[in-house]
Amino acid sequence: MESPLPPVFNQKFKVELPNVGAGDDAFGGCRSIEHCYERLDQIGEGTYGQVYLARDKQDGSLVALKKIRMDNEKEGFPITAIREIKLLKRLKNENVVNLKEIVRSQTHKVNNNKGSIYMVFEYMDHDLTGLMERRNYKFTVPQIKCYMAQLLKGLHYCHTQNVLHRDLKASNLLIDNQGSLKLADFGLARNAQKNEQQHFTNRVITLWYRPPELILGADVYGPEVDMWSVGCIFAELLVGKPIFPGKDETDQLEKIMAVLGNPTERNMPGCSKLPHWKSIKQGRFKKNLLEEHLNKFAQLPAGAIALLSRLICLDPKARLNAKDAYGHQFFWTPPVACNKEELPKFEASHELQMKRKRHAEREQREAGAQQQQQQDAKRARHGPAPQQHPAPHGHGQAASRGGSGGPSRPAGHHAGPQPVAVQAGRQPGYPPAGPAARAGAGPGPGSYGPTGGRGGYPGGGQGYGPPVAAPPPGYAGGYAGQSRYAPAAPAPYPAGGYSAYPSGPAAGAGYVGPPYGGAPGSRPAGYAAASRPSGPSVPLPAYSSSTANPPWQGQRR
Repeated sequence: MESPLPPVFNQKFKVELPNVGAGDDAFGGCRSIEHCYERLDQIGEGTYGQVYLARDKQDGSLVALKKIRMDNEKEGFPITAIREIKLLKRLKNENVVNLKEIVRSQTHKVNNNKGSIYMVFEYMDHDLTGLMERRNYKFTVPQIKCYMAQLLKGLHYCHTQNVLHRDLKASNLLIDNQGSLKLADFGLARNAQKNEQQHFTNRVITLWYRPPELILGADVYGPEVDMWSVGCIFAELLVGKPIFPGKDETDQLEKIMAVLGNPTERNMPGCSKLPHWKSIKQGRFKKNLLEEHLNKFAQLPAGAIALLSRLICLDPKARLNAKDAYGHQFFWTPPVACNKEELPKFEASHELQMKRKRHAEREQREAGAQQQQQQDAKRARHGPAPQQHPAPHGHGQAASRGGSGGPSRPAGHHAGPQPVAVQAGRQPGYPPAGPAARAGAGPGPGSYGPTGGRGGYPGGGQGYGPPVAAPPPGYAGGYAGQSRYAPAAPAPYPAGGYSAYPSGPAAGAGYVGPPYGGAPGSRPAGYAAASRPSGPSVPLPAYSSSTANPPWQGQRR
C-alpha cells in the first residue's frame, strides 16, 4: 500500500545535483549509468519509481539505483525527487542512507533523446519488512532494542535538522548484514521550522503507520507524526505483524479506535475542531485496550507497553520525542540491546522480493485447489476406486472411520496406527506402481494405503505404502518400507495451511492450533502453533526405509 503523494505546488526550486564525475554535462555534470554501473536486478518499487541492485564497474561494490519516475514531463523534474536530493545532500548520519551521486542513462531515439535520472545509494542487504517476513523470523528482545535504538537515533538527528520524514514504515528502514539500520526514502520529507505554525498536506505517511490526527484532517503538525509511526514499527517488531492494517482511511480510524478508544477532548485535545471529526461515531469504543490487544499476539517484554503507550497515543502532544524515547527505561532494563554486529545475517531480502514470493505461493495454492477440484469431479463421475480384500492374520480389517476433521486435524486422522486395507495404484508424477501392498505385508513401493495422505488420492484420505507402526504425527498409517512420497516433487506448498487439505478452512487461512492433532512440541516442521496464511515454503524430504519415523515437513499433497 503506497502513500498518496502530496499536491504539486507552483513553486520553483534551484537544485545543485551532486557532481562527482567528469561525464556529460547535460544534467549538471552527472555521469552516464552505462559507463559506471552494471544493473543486476530490481529490488524495490513504489510511487517514486523503481529501485535496482547494481555493481560499480570501477571497484565492484554494490549500490542501489533509484530511478526517478518522470510521468508528467510538462511539470519538469518531480518535486518529491528534488526535495529528497536536497535533504539527503544535507543529512549526513550513520543512521540515514547515504546518497552517493546522481547519474543518467544515455539518450537515444526510443526515449525521445531524454535519458532517465537515477539516484545512487549505498546498497543495504534488507529492508525491515523483507527481514521480518523472511521465514517469519522472530526477533529477540535485545535485537529489537538494537534496531529501535538505531531508528530513534537516526530520527532524532533528522528532527534536530528540522526535517520531518513523513513516511516512516518498516519497508523504509534499510538494514545491512553488519547490523546497521538506516532511514531511507525521503521523497515525502519536509523542512519544518521550530516554533512556526506551518501548514502541510495530511495525505502523507502510509496508511497503516498514519496517526489519527492526519486521518481526521489536521494540516498543522510536527515531529509527533513520525513518532506515531515509530510506535507502529515498534509494535510490529514485538508482535510480528502490523497492528493497524486498515483497508482505507475509515477502516484505519476504526482499527485505531478499537484499540485506543474514541478520541475525545480529554484524550485528544482539539480533536473536535478537526475537519473530519463529525464522521466519527461517538461512544463505540470507550476503553484503551492497547496492552490487551498486543498481548493476544505475543508476551511483551518489561517496559514495552509503558513505551508504546507514549508513542501510540491519541494526543500528539503526549507522544515522546525521539531523544526521550531512546532514554526510556525500556532500553536500559535487562536484557539490554545487543551489539549490532550480533544481529542475524541473512541472504538479501526486500519487500518486493517478499511480494513476489507471496504472489507465487498464491498462484501455487490456486493451481493446487483447481487440480483438487478436477480430481474430486473425476471421482464423482467414476465413483471411488475399488479396494482389495484384507489380508489374513487379523491385520486386514478396514480402517476405522476418521473424524470429520477441523481446524487442527484433517478428516481421516486417527489417534494411533490402525490396521488398514491397501491398494496398488499410481497418480501422475508419483512413483511407478509396484505390487499390491497388503496389510501386514512387506514394503510395496509405489502402492497406496487408505489413510495418512490427502483426500484426493484413491478411496479418500490415502497415502503411499502399507501401514506403519509409528506414522509421523497426524498421519495414521499409509507410509512404510521403501515407498517414497513424491521424490520428484513439484514446488513445495507454503507452510501454514493449504485450502485443498481435507476439511480445512477457507483458502489460505491455514490451521489454527497444533496442526493435525499433534502436541505443539511435536507438530510437523513448517507449521506454527497458530498457523498463518502464506507462510514460507519448506523443502520436501525424502522418505525411505532407512528412516524409522521420518520427520514430516509440513507439506500435504
